[in-house]
Amino acid sequence: MLRLLLRRAGHGVLIVWLVATATFFLLHLAPGDPIAASLDSPLTPPAVRAHYRHLYGLDQPLSAQYGHWLVMVAHGDFGFSFPHRRPVSAVIGSALPNTLLLMGVALVLAFAAGIALGLIQARHRGRPLDWGLGIGSLFFYSMPDFWLALMLLFLFAFVWRVFPVTGMFDPIMYPYYGFWQRIGDRLWHLVLPASTLALLSAAAIARFQRAALLDVAGEDFVLTARAKGVSERRVLLHHILRNALLPVITLFGLALPVLLGGSVFVEKIFSWPGMGLLTVEAIGTRDYPLLTAAVVIASVLVIAGSVIADALYAIVDPRVRLE
Repeated sequence: MLRLLLRRAGHGVLIVWLVATATFFLLHLAPGDPIAASLDSPLTPPAVRAHYRHLYGLDQPLSAQYGHWLVMVAHGDFGFSFPHRRPVSAVIGSALPNTLLLMGVALVLAFAAGIALGLIQARHRGRPLDWGLGIGSLFFYSMPDFWLALMLLFLFAFVWRVFPVTGMFDPIMYPYYGFWQRIGDRLWHLVLPASTLALLSAAAIARFQRAALLDVAGEDFVLTARAKGVSERRVLLHHILRNALLPVITLFGLALPVLLGGSVFVEKIFSWPGMGLLTVEAIGTRDYPLLTAAVVIASVLVIAGSVIADALYAIVDPRVRLE
């Protein structure tokens, strides 16, 4: 299994390099000037703009800029952010943990709810509960992420005033809270954005889980186990559910790109200070170093999710390890 994971990781490094290179050239070949976007005052002398263009290497040929950027990235340096006036690593270091927290909670909620709903639907196949949950899953599955975020924000923050409107903590009371009060405040602000991302993914997972459970339930080894007198609970948990988890594990690798893409809109709507909000701001200010670093980190997260899915697949299915 170790060789399998190392091979996947090697492929991942190649994919990240290709994505980063394509992003670098697309951004630098796009019309516009990041220095002009950052120093947009008409009173800025041309000599000052030329000084900053030389300072950040933008007056060099594109091939020289790419070579310099590649050497810097190889040493873990993503450059300097023009609008933030700070190194890119420092800017990302303050936003990435917030996105990882949001995505981690959403991922756990999505898989827990999706597997549970799929199990309930399979056990009540053809009954009203199965139909009701199926319609509900299809409703959330077909809804755009930004629309669901706006609906949850409108209902639970403006109409019923149950959860806070935006942010990840109370800006007034947070400094006076104790340790557990701060954790509770963070979780309270996390409910709506995490629920938005989780509902969209859980709907898809529930549909896949239901279909996989019903497919495995008709296999010969399940019928044999029941004929031997094995209890229904053991048949469900040890024979059906374990084999039906294989397609759901595959979804784990596909869920990360969906969550990353959805987090851009969700973080913007809920003003969650993560990578999504940072990326939207970087697009507006043409912050090349920050945008390229954000794409590289997103690629690394997606590749890491794919490698973890392969590892889980090999643990659940021994045939993968033998191959």
